[in-house]
Amino acid sequence: MSTARSLTNDTDKPSGPRSRKGVETRARLVAAAKEIFEQDGFLDARISDIAERAGLSHGSFYHYFDSKEEVFREVALEVDQSLTAPMNVIVDPMSSATPYERIHEAMRLHLESYRKEARIMGVIEQVSRFDSEVGSARFERHREYNSWVTNSIRSLQRHGQIDERLDPVIAAAALGSMTYRFPEMWFVQGMIDVDFDEAVDQLTLLFVRALGLPEPPEMELPRLAATKEAAGRQSG
Repeated sequence: MSTARSLTNDTDKPSGPRSRKGVETRARLVAAAKEIFEQDGFLDARISDIAERAGLSHGSFYHYFDSKEEVFREVALEVDQSLTAPMNVIVDPMSSATPYERIHEAMRLHLESYRKEARIMGVIEQVSRFDSEVGSARFERHREYNSWVTNSIRSLQRHGQIDERLDPVIAAAALGSMTYRFPEMWFVQGMIDVDFDEAVDQLTLLFVRALGLPEPPEMELPRLAATKEAAGRQSG
């Protein structure tokens, strides 16, 4: 059974929540667990602390979850879903907005979401390396996202909006890796230090050029124009 399905079926357990109050209590536990994992990391987090943060007894925790690992998997799934959501509008042939506008907005929302979730994402990235269920669930989410983008690229190719020489599978995987790996290097590992708006502009430009989509006039990229002007003054 996949992790996603097991998480969904938790509410079907005899001891699981069935009432509205039960659902709300479970959600409170997940929110409390996220805070504790952010604060203490996975290994040092304790079920008693999670229950206390949620305003419940230690024993009440086990009415909703079997273990610390199980509640962590649900936290990881919720965070992954929230980060994937903005990227679902990145390639939409039916949208009235230009490709650049859609991608720019999706990048901005994605990076804002990742920055907000940076602390828990650092924990999730660590746990996914030794917890096969967390790793499998994340793999499935990324696979679904890549499949969706692949189909969207094919659709845009049929409409003559994307370079037909591109392999949709390879393009989707490469661009997906960029959108997931870059914020991890930035917000979690601290490997780079860049201006937020500049990062959004640059990632958008990379995405647009990689797909061969039309770029906006220079006047629509004031920050990029200013950067080029500053570089010209320095070289002169």
